Amino acid sequence: MELDFERCYRAVDSRDQRFDGWFYTGVTTTGIYCRPSCPAMTPKRQNVRFFPSAAAAQGAGLRACRRCRPDAAPGSPQWDVRADVVGRAMRLIADGVVDRDGVPGLAGRLGYTERHLHRMLRAELGAGPLALARAQRAQTARTLIETTELGMAEIAFAAGFGSVRQFNDTVREVYGAAPSELRTMRGRRPAVGGAGTITLRLAYRPPLHAAALLDFLAVRALPGVEEVRDGTYRRGLRLPHGPAEVALTPVDGHVSATLRLADMRDLAPAVARCRRLLDLDADPEAVDTTLAADPALAPAVRAEPGVRLPRAVDGFEMAVRAIVGQQVSVRSARTTLTRLLHHPTPSPDLHLHPVDQEVLVDESASPDRKALDHRQEGRGEGRSEGQGEGRSEGWGGLRGFLEAGEVVGLPDAAFGMPAGRRETLRALARAVADGEIVLDPGGDRQETVRRLLAVPGIGAWTAGYVAMRALGDPDVFLPTDLAVRRGGAALGLPDDPKTLDLYADRWRPWRSYAVIRLWRAA
Repeated sequence: MELDFERCYRAVDSRDQRFDGWFYTGVTTTGIYCRPSCPAMTPKRQNVRFFPSAAAAQGAGLRACRRCRPDAAPGSPQWDVRADVVGRAMRLIADGVVDRDGVPGLAGRLGYTERHLHRMLRAELGAGPLALARAQRAQTARTLIETTELGMAEIAFAAGFGSVRQFNDTVREVYGAAPSELRTMRGRRPAVGGAGTITLRLAYRPPLHAAALLDFLAVRALPGVEEVRDGTYRRGLRLPHGPAEVALTPVDGHVSATLRLADMRDLAPAVARCRRLLDLDADPEAVDTTLAADPALAPAVRAEPGVRLPRAVDGFEMAVRAIVGQQVSVRSARTTLTRLLHHPTPSPDLHLHPVDQEVLVDESASPDRKALDHRQEGRGEGRSEGQGEGRSEGWGGLRGFLEAGEVVGLPDAAFGMPAGRRETLRALARAVADGEIVLDPGGDRQETVRRLLAVPGIGAWTAGYVAMRALGDPDVFLPTDLAVRRGGAALGLPDDPKTLDLYADRWRPWRSYAVIRLWRAA
């Protein structure tokens, strides 16, 4: 990836935190690398090199700055939104695929040879997949050293290192200190919540409209799986090595994340999924600049800068939500999903706490809310993004969503929906369980949408909703969505789906963010 020296140097000289994660600054005289916003004195031009990744800087023999902690910078927004092979690879590496399956597993997931994948990553990021995964392991190790009481050997294997010696060598090389020194420098801070609990900061590029994120998630919270309370979003997770729970609290400058992990090896994928859920690697200035160029959206952008696109920790979960939400309100969809989740299953891990009946039956919706239950879309689909209230079991009793194989095995009585929609869910679950449809962040977006549309009962709205929230596509528009049309009408935009779809071309490549703003306007 080409980095323009003058532009990068100006960002460093102004300590512009918007560029944190876009590139890294290497200082040849000190042998360290920093984030662009590092508060240290700006180095002389002749002593500076710029790198597209922390791994590339480490490969050049530089260690991480102890002052600005470049390893804790937000991820590059390029890898967050790009749909090409490199973007998909970076999302899979962040999710720990190389640590679990090695480079052959990563290459197999992407459909390329190891050699060609290495060549592409080197060209874009200055480092191959092993070096990129190694940089992530070093960051995970530092987090565990500084926030847990685990022994160094336990940390080594939890972070994904093959041996304690490899762990020690990497930490010394990346941070210029032995693991025990890192713990001494930061002080031993035992986890508040006990064993397996880690609290850390998730960085983001400002601005962040936290209220919009929490409002969106609260409306759709499923009892027993997630909840929003007192400014904190909590949910259960299913991770590669076991279950987990997370509490995410947006505060000034970062999101405070408290994770309870059954297996410490799941720290990196848990962090990656939480960042993806809250869209923390986005570039809000780029998004808002494009949307604010439209006079219809400009007032909303000025009033609420930094509105993010809430994504998903589980692509299959999001696809199920989309199918259940066809032609019903958000409130009705949540009721159906709650019944589905709480239906008895053979697996003890799926036992959830009893549901408060007030969540299942709510007759307090306003006439306008009830009107959202009636909608149409090309192939008999549609959706409304309304608002509502709900509450669930407290922190400590939350579980992850159902897996595809479990949905396939549920009896008809568990679904509580028309037979056609029930069979659509089963067909999707079978395709995901068999690997025919990939809904993780490393999937090919175009191919996934094509395969979704081939499932009977899935049309353009459902496939688009899944692409937007499960696959993280930043440029999806849903012109037939009732709330999108209502929001557009409220802003003086065309109400006709075809006309509105044509109008939305001016919002490219951020039409998904425009959808969120139209939902809010509705």
